[in-house]
Amino acid sequence: MAGKAAAPGTAVLLVTANVGSLFDDPENLQKNWLREFYQVVHTHKPHFMALHCQEFGGKNYETSMSHVDKFVKELLSSDAMKEYNRARVYLDENFKSQEHFTALGSFYFLHESLKNIYQFDFKAKKYKKVTGKEIYSDTLESTPMLEKEKFPQDYFPECKWSRKGFVRTRWCVADCAFDLVNIHLFHDASNLVAWETSPSVYSGIRHKALGYVLDRIIDQRFEKVSYFVFGDFNFRLDSKSVVETLCTQATMQTVRAADTNEVVKLIFRESDNDRKVMLQLEKKVFHYFNQEVFRDNNGTALLEFDKELSVFKDRLYELDISFPPSRRARRRLSPTTTSGPTSAWETTSPCSWPSASRPGQVNLMPMCTSVVSCSDVWEAMAATAEGPSRDLPVARGASGSRVHEIRTPNSCIDKPARAPPARRPAPHFASASGPFRKSLTYLTVLSVRVTFSRNSGFL
Repeated sequence: MAGKAAAPGTAVLLVTANVGSLFDDPENLQKNWLREFYQVVHTHKPHFMALHCQEFGGKNYETSMSHVDKFVKELLSSDAMKEYNRARVYLDENFKSQEHFTALGSFYFLHESLKNIYQFDFKAKKYKKVTGKEIYSDTLESTPMLEKEKFPQDYFPECKWSRKGFVRTRWCVADCAFDLVNIHLFHDASNLVAWETSPSVYSGIRHKALGYVLDRIIDQRFEKVSYFVFGDFNFRLDSKSVVETLCTQATMQTVRAADTNEVVKLIFRESDNDRKVMLQLEKKVFHYFNQEVFRDNNGTALLEFDKELSVFKDRLYELDISFPPSRRARRRLSPTTTSGPTSAWETTSPCSWPSASRPGQVNLMPMCTSVVSCSDVWEAMAATAEGPSRDLPVARGASGSRVHEIRTPNSCIDKPARAPPARRPAPHFASASGPFRKSLTYLTVLSVRVTFSRNSGFL
């Protein structure tokens, strides 16, 4: 029986995951995570693959360095990746530098069938052919093949040891140049603060940081190219609107600390029904009694509260959402039972879709026993440079197959970056998906298959 013909073009796979907890339990979590990652690679068979990681090395970076080395070695030498004969790995391991440390890890893999791949040297302002496998770590600030920045401390002053920032690389595949941006935005440090105003103060901080990144990657220093932004956006549903909607018929009780009179807990009770507790809100706890509201129809009823990306609608394009919002969780140790120590997971923040990044599915099982699962996989194709849909990519679910053509300019190889054109460039598009925010057992994947042709306008 004849096999199914492969779709034409170059398959590009973009994956993002906050991997912090993988280094807390490397023997179990890393093995499961890598097994799932290899399955994704096997399913999509990409020619060019980017893996963007946040919180690489975990919370206790100094003690987990050996786990980092083992993880990278496994990823580069595994049988599942043997057909990828070229790789670039960029690890921000300089944890002693509070000024620069971001804990971002960016991996790029090139299939042996893919010819003439080039990476941009931001210092020399020209492209260099990619050969072999190379790993860069420690002081990435001096590495000319990328741009890395940590957000200024005054962006998020209440988080002294913040590791939020971004890494940008530029690639040229079949004469098509594009940027890939690994980003980690700020989280909601306190649910009690987040729900006070709409939008919250944290939303404003994230807007400022994302705007800073977008300004940097389209400034006048280098030629403007298309870009994909994918990482951990930490975008949240508008907390005040969510609470007011979920607790319309409830009365609120405020609990204050005896010594400081500071608000430490808000309890929302039904007006009748024996004043049943509907919601308990604390700095790191968001416990709502009816979890089905977050799962029903993949949580689409909550999309009206997902507003954070709207201010960038003229600068970013995002794929439709067809999966539930994720939840940040933390492990709560329980007493040892006859079958051994047990643990459970408490919700510590409102559900979220980390926007132009979106997280994967809701994981309601204890992380220590759940099987690693992959979130929705998208087949995303860029629209042509001609016609009414030139500005936006189109997408459909994993079961779909649709290919559009990206037409590229003259060869970008071995020439310095040109000054940007005087005309206003067409809007760029960015699609990304953030991971399950803490259990990190979910990969988020964007699969792109595009065809390239030379000597024509690009987007």
